[in-house]
Amino acid sequence: MDSTCTVVRCKEESENDQAIIVRFSNGILNKTEQLDFSFYRNIDEVNPRKKLRRLLVAESDRLSYVANNFTTGSLKCNHLCNYYVGVLNRQTMTMELHSAQLFNMKPVIQGEKTEGEEPQDKTQTYREKVDSLIEAFGTNKQKRALTSRRLNQVGSETLHTAVSQAANSVIEDKGLEVLQQEVAQLESQSDVSEYLPPCNPNADSPEDVYRFEDILSPVEYDALDAAGSKMAALSPEDLQNLRDKGGYLSVVHHLETLPRDGLEREKKACCAFYLYMLLKLAQQKQTGRKFGQEDGCPRIIQTKLMRTFTVETFINGRVQNKVSTTMQTKLAAYCLTLLLHIGDMTADITLLHRDLGMTEKRILELAKSMGLTLTRPGRGQEAPADQGGAHRVASLELPLVKYQVFSETRKRKKMH
Repeated sequence: MDSTCTVVRCKEESENDQAIIVRFSNGILNKTEQLDFSFYRNIDEVNPRKKLRRLLVAESDRLSYVANNFTTGSLKCNHLCNYYVGVLNRQTMTMELHSAQLFNMKPVIQGEKTEGEEPQDKTQTYREKVDSLIEAFGTNKQKRALTSRRLNQVGSETLHTAVSQAANSVIEDKGLEVLQQEVAQLESQSDVSEYLPPCNPNADSPEDVYRFEDILSPVEYDALDAAGSKMAALSPEDLQNLRDKGGYLSVVHHLETLPRDGLEREKKACCAFYLYMLLKLAQQKQTGRKFGQEDGCPRIIQTKLMRTFTVETFINGRVQNKVSTTMQTKLAAYCLTLLLHIGDMTADITLLHRDLGMTEKRILELAKSMGLTLTRPGRGQEAPADQGGAHRVASLELPLVKYQVFSETRKRKKMH
């Protein structure tokens, strides 16, 4: 390019103004003016997975070409790179840059099977193939068994249809919102052991029962260095504002008791910031990709929180991350484990259940399922200044405590 030429980038342009670059997979065309191009887009503008799908068709007298950006034959580079086309104005010697899209044109021959089509045999399952062999070459006993099994299958399909109709009638009678509340209540009463961190009950030390690396990997811990430094530098006024917000009493309690210097201070400050993000996520029913940006949360921590403690849902044409009841239980388990590592294998579960908005019975069941020892401070010991009354304290001691499930049994009356 000439040294006197300048590059000018165009303003933000719509998709209709973008340039389209095509590449023919079967060779180079000499007479491109004989091709008639057509550009199509998906009509579903609500679904985020379909609204970006595009289809390009080129037709000539002899052959037709098709390209798209959503199948296995599309160019993978479209999702990884941005492409631009430069248009040089020789009079003003300025080159304008326009965004572009790449398409790989493939010829379509009549009678040839496309990539989406599969032979009929491949769609059959292994059971269907065996049944066809029995029909052709099986014995009379095998054919009778096949007929009996198919009749039972028809009966199960009829039963499934009846159950579906009954479920629809129940939904119409009770309403969808009432059923969702009942399901959420059942989820909250389910077994919490499925949402606990990895546990090694045969460990030699309490620190290895629930390993710190399973809560925060070394890479994730290093990413919290800057955020932890800001957390440790909070003034008493900032801590009071954090306490007034509600839901962060456990964080404030550990920030007020940080060591003066050393690696222990840095570790507790980083853990306090991660605990703050866990509690903040537990207080939200649904969140988006911008969660934690205003607090300076690192990208790797934000991705970990979304993948570990949220469930993707499709609401109002958008993919959102929802914190369900089971995910709140998982958040509580990881918060309790993190508090154990911060507080020398002891944690104040009274402050934790107030921060999470959970009942004390629920948090006690969680601590029991983790095998923790539950104690209360003695009468002579003072409670924290921010709350009155004795607090429940959970500690991790070896061997882990195995609690027995209480089952109510009624005594039979004696007959006189």
